[in-house]
Amino acid sequence: MNATSRARSRLGLVGGMMLAAAIVAAAVLALSGCAPQAAAGRAAEASAGTGPADELRLGYFANVTHAPALVGLEEGLFADALGDTKLTTQVFNAGPAAIEALSAGAIDATYIGPNPSINTFIQSAGQSAHIVAGAAIGGAALVVRDGIDSPADLEGTTLATPQLGNTQDVALRSWLASEGFATDTTGGGDVHITPTENAQTLTLFQQGGLDGAWLPEPWVSRLLADGGRGAHVLVDEADLWHVGAFPTTVLLVRAEFLAEHPETVRALLEGHVASVAWLDDHADEAPAAINAALEAETGKPLANEVISRALEHVTFSVDPHAETFETLVANGLEAGTQKDGSIDGLFDLRLLNELLEEDGTEPVSAGGLGEE
Repeated sequence: MNATSRARSRLGLVGGMMLAAAIVAAAVLALSGCAPQAAAGRAAEASAGTGPADELRLGYFANVTHAPALVGLEEGLFADALGDTKLTTQVFNAGPAAIEALSAGAIDATYIGPNPSINTFIQSAGQSAHIVAGAAIGGAALVVRDGIDSPADLEGTTLATPQLGNTQDVALRSWLASEGFATDTTGGGDVHITPTENAQTLTLFQQGGLDGAWLPEPWVSRLLADGGRGAHVLVDEADLWHVGAFPTTVLLVRAEFLAEHPETVRALLEGHVASVAWLDDHADEAPAAINAALEAETGKPLANEVISRALEHVTFSVDPHAETFETLVANGLEAGTQKDGSIDGLFDLRLLNELLEEDGTEPVSAGGLGEE
């Protein structure tokens, strides 16, 4: 049994029921206006650290853009670094669902897109979580059907994103606004956006129920290979950023857990750094390792041409590219998917930079938005 399967089996039915109950409880607190205050209270109670945690609960997605998580599990890199700390995992489809679990205390850390990380930080007035490392850059695009060859052809079409407020959802809404299209969060406007689970998006596109989708890898490559209908890339998100560098995945840790168990977070980061290095050093082996992890999660591996194309469009790095986050905030506000607020303090890169310094590697910057 590989590391991914072992981690998933530990959760079991009971873990899933606890997660569901915790998320419902968090939603009730949020509606009553108590969630930020509760998070603040927990953070205030956290001392300088209470030693290694008995258990670390880690979230991630079954996406190529989450390959550091997939490889870290598949190759046992997290288990080696965590030692006696038990590792359990939970797989999510998109960022907002992972944030619900993190806010409810059902998980302690998660690989996630930047926009949900921004949202939870702002909504909790800086008390909920901190980005402790980057994970992936690039690997997102708008794929459309035949007959859509320019932005002007999108009027009246229906496009999908993984979930309302997730990183690709914000990117699509912001780009459409820059092209003069109005959208809203209920699917109205000049272009209709319908947040849809990734696998369902592929099916709906094949059946003609969608005109396109803004997705992360490997779903971009899957639509191109399996979607039919003349599927092609209309917008590669890399073309919208300076030198094509935009963060797709970061590693986010619950603030209370970071305060109480810095040793465990450091160990998680050791596994994460090792995983990113493994991906860099084993380019020939990476597709098979990633595919093995994806097969364990989804029941089916990716076709060789799909995973090869996907990896051509993604770069793995521990640098979160903090310099892009003010732009991401502006995009979220323009998209109408987040509240206005400060992201000062969003990053805590101290433990990561300690590890990088020990390895003789240049530290990464928090861009004036936190500790480094």
